[in-house]
Amino acid sequence: MTVLTTTLQTATPGRARLGVALFMLGLLLAPWLAGAAGGNYWVRVIDFALLYLMLALGLNIVVGLTGLLDMGFIAFYAVGAYLTALLSSPHLTEQFPLLLHWFPNGLHLSILLLIPLSAVLAALCGILLGAPTLRLRGDYLAIVTLGFGEIVRILMRNLDRPVNITNGPKGISGIDPVSLFGLKFSGMHEWFGLRFSSLYLYYYLFAALLLAILFICLRLQHSRVGRAWTAIREDEDAARAMGINTRNFKLLAFAIGATFGGIAGALFAAFQGFVSPESFTLQESIAVLAMVVLGGMGHIPGVILGALLLAALPELLRSTMGPLQQALFGQVWVDPEIIRQLFYGLALILVMLYRPAGLWPARHQSGAAS
Repeated sequence: MTVLTTTLQTATPGRARLGVALFMLGLLLAPWLAGAAGGNYWVRVIDFALLYLMLALGLNIVVGLTGLLDMGFIAFYAVGAYLTALLSSPHLTEQFPLLLHWFPNGLHLSILLLIPLSAVLAALCGILLGAPTLRLRGDYLAIVTLGFGEIVRILMRNLDRPVNITNGPKGISGIDPVSLFGLKFSGMHEWFGLRFSSLYLYYYLFAALLLAILFICLRLQHSRVGRAWTAIREDEDAARAMGINTRNFKLLAFAIGATFGGIAGALFAAFQGFVSPESFTLQESIAVLAMVVLGGMGHIPGVILGALLLAALPELLRSTMGPLQQALFGQVWVDPEIIRQLFYGLALILVMLYRPAGLWPARHQSGAAS
């Protein structure tokens, strides 16, 4: 028994290192493999998959680690995106002549400033949401957070009068692309004989920030703060009786999760070059929540798996269902979008029936579920 225990203890770190090495290798080669298989379309898909990964990791802190059901998480994504859009586009200077006098060339803040500003503003919004909801649990908390997400979206949609701040449903365009140390993330680039689009540069920028977020999440999960969050998730009353300040730790979870949402929003605005309220609907919040639940709440590798599957699978179905029907029946009988939604929903139902703890749950969750 002692020999077996020693063997497992020595094998586990080796497997962990192998998993990390494979993950890093996959992260490095992913855009080139996707580009070779399907061109820039699939590189763009995995760019968005990385943004969803950031959102899922942020929501995992609130839902997976702390056990707070947040249905309006996409609001923090919107806050970061709109702040970036306002501070790196001509919109504000066109609407306010005084700003044009101060900034004749327009507001063009660097992404190096916009990312921390978006993170701070989103964190403040997270605290603003968390403070009045500390006593709420379960369905009641879900309804309040859902309302918060809708309030932010409707606010962005209607802040075009009497003073035009967000340009309403038309959205804000003309957002500056990322520019780092003189390198502009736009157009085509050629290095060492390789010609590629700016999608590859955005991918590696997103990947670098994702690795930083992953590092923070892992450190938090295995820290005193992470253990306090887990205690609150398992039994908040017992955690309070043990001396854990549940109020402060829940606010911290909201703030840190919102921070990652704000960072993802800033990157989305710079990448897309356009933001509108339609990008931050309730359906997006549900999609991010589904990623966390599908992969395995509270388990970071599971959340990564769930986010990648739900970000890539719908696009794969969208691109294959039309040609498949054409090959089988000679024409398209059913709109590929309908088939995509059908298979998407069916996959979620099957997973919840047969893997209620998620596709890759933590070990204690897997054991409890079985």
